[in-house]
Amino acid sequence: MIANYGFNATLTAKPGMGDQLVDLLLTGLNEGSPGASAHCVVYLVSRSASDPDIVHVTEGWTSEEDHHRIFAGEAAQAIVAQIDGLLAKESEYTDYVPVRGKAAF
Repeated sequence: MIANYGFNATLTAKPGMGDQLVDLLLTGLNEGSPGASAHCVVYLVSRSASDPDIVHVTEGWTSEEDHHRIFAGEAAQAIVAQIDGLLAKESEYTDYVPVRGKAAF
């Protein structure tokens, strides 16, 4: 499948909670979670090299509609609810239209 919609999110955890935030975001790859959906073709969790409490998430989806539909589901909303308690401030998002690339993990 090809990603036709995507975004980057920068999340800043409360001091010392970066590990917990990363662990929680990685549950998004578990069976039944949003990142495990066939419509999610890229799900990359990264950390800032200079601040371990800053976490970046890059996602690529088959369509914006698929992303919104999957994230409206119970599994995604449960993760989002837990994320809010770990954040020091509002997350920053940048949406984009993928052109071409490569992902191999």
